[in-house]
Amino acid sequence: MQKNMTVKELPDQERPYEKCLAYGAGALSDAELISVIIRTGSQGERSIDLANRILNAGPDGLLNLLRLDVERLTQIRGIGNVKAIQLKCIGELAKRIASTSRREQITLQSARSIAEYFMEQLRHEPQEHLMLAMFDNKSMLIGEKLLSTGTSNAALISARDIYRTALQYQAAYVVVLHNHPSGNPEPSREDILVTRKIKACGELLDILLMDHIIIGDNRYFSFREQDILFEKGRD
Repeated sequence: MQKNMTVKELPDQERPYEKCLAYGAGALSDAELISVIIRTGSQGERSIDLANRILNAGPDGLLNLLRLDVERLTQIRGIGNVKAIQLKCIGELAKRIASTSRREQITLQSARSIAEYFMEQLRHEPQEHLMLAMFDNKSMLIGEKLLSTGTSNAALISARDIYRTALQYQAAYVVVLHNHPSGNPEPSREDILVTRKIKACGELLDILLMDHIIIGDNRYFSFREQDILFEKGRD
């Protein structure tokens, strides 16, 4: 029975460890980066070959690490629970790094800065997620919270949950965000009606809804940017 081939058994010019030391991690291909994480292939297969099969296991290449769940990953020959969990954790870490790097750039006046902060966190989700971003009276982000997870086409939006959370954080302003798994961020009629309801409730509590941002696939829709947040007649 052939043993699993490790990264160390590759020819010197193909070893990602040495390549990384010599040229930096940026010089490694997607497959080489993954091979460093998984370390071994399976039954005589090189880790780099297994990495390529992971990249080809779905239509999204590197995004397979985010979009394939553990069950689907373990269906790839050579991937057990441990490797699958390692890959999912790397995908999650990448999302958090992307968000953290953008946090300091968030301003309440810029829908783009808020959308970009939440983009990696939300755009890959197969179900709608409702997020609340909360700001103080100096327009600084003071908190964020996932409020609900819906079905594949409808988030469960509750104005009561939104403002109960905002009061706990002593927020002066809030921005509501949710994703459209279809990738198209255009609002539905229901999105518009719910936004009006949330805005009206906030006015009673003196906590202003400053925007409702819908996240698509590398796209977003801002009610404030489109000048419909404060409109009363649009359906």
